[in-house]
Amino acid sequence: MSVPCVAVARERGEAVRTRLAEAGVLNGDHRIEVIEDTIYLPVTDPAAVPLEYRDRIVEREPEPREGPRTPATLLGYEPSLERLGDIVILDEDDPERAHEIAEAVMASDIPCETVLNRASPIEGELRVREWDVLAGNGTETTHREYGHEFRLDLASVYFSPRLATDRHRVITQVHSGETVVDMFAGVGPYAIPMAARGADVIACDLNPVAVDYLTENAERNGVADRVTAIAGDVRELPAEYADVADRLVMNLPHSADEFLDTAVALAGESCVIHYYDIQHEDDPFGPGLAAIRQAVGDAYTVSVETERIVRSYAPHEHNVRLDVRLDRR
Repeated sequence: MSVPCVAVARERGEAVRTRLAEAGVLNGDHRIEVIEDTIYLPVTDPAAVPLEYRDRIVEREPEPREGPRTPATLLGYEPSLERLGDIVILDEDDPERAHEIAEAVMASDIPCETVLNRASPIEGELRVREWDVLAGNGTETTHREYGHEFRLDLASVYFSPRLATDRHRVITQVHSGETVVDMFAGVGPYAIPMAARGADVIACDLNPVAVDYLTENAERNGVADRVTAIAGDVRELPAEYADVADRLVMNLPHSADEFLDTAVALAGESCVIHYYDIQHEDDPFGPGLAAIRQAVGDAYTVSVETERIVRSYAPHEHNVRLDVRLDRR
């Protein structure tokens, strides 16, 4: 069977394979071929191949790939899994079932070094949780998201891979030359891609371990010169950074309203706030908007640019995002 493939030099194979996978065109139903110094990467749709590789498309007859061994095929049922780097995360109350799933994950074709089970809810000011290590021996990993790498330790910092798509939607709004303040920055999943788009980012977090990873990740992704990492209470930032922000990220959905006075103090002449909230489905955006208007008072006009339900959080409750522009009166 003839299959379109991108032909590149062998030493470029992994970089091009990653690029094709990110573009969603890598054909997983056929094997990659290596013949002498050339690697042939099967693709699903030649028209969707990134432009820089379209002149490399050739027709080949690669062998079909056998179906992967998945946890579901080994268990006989589909377990609920979440992946973060080379860690697989479970949320199982039954210890016996959790260990059964962990064994199947490790025996499957999923690239995995560690299986963790949630052992507590997210707790405390630093928003961390306890974990049961079911397989492997560590909670540190490197997560890749939209072309960026984030090193982190799940036992010491908060990170949710479920928010990747929404983070990307926010990040793509950023323009080169902006000054962004990420008020609850964590290990940098907003700050670092925003800096990569040419913004100068002031990134603050109360968790010093998260800020250490943020600093490492800024170096890892080549944006250390555009990220100012600050460990401490964001309410202290206006003493040095009042009126500077063209854009503010407020991803602390349970209590972002408590920091709106700080956000207003940081906002420049015109500023977009990306405000995350948890609210009832009957009025998911009203309380957040009311809180913003109250904090702003007469200092700015307030206009809503986006109202978005990010995900279901609990029965009848949504995690939502408001993008609101402030223009100084």
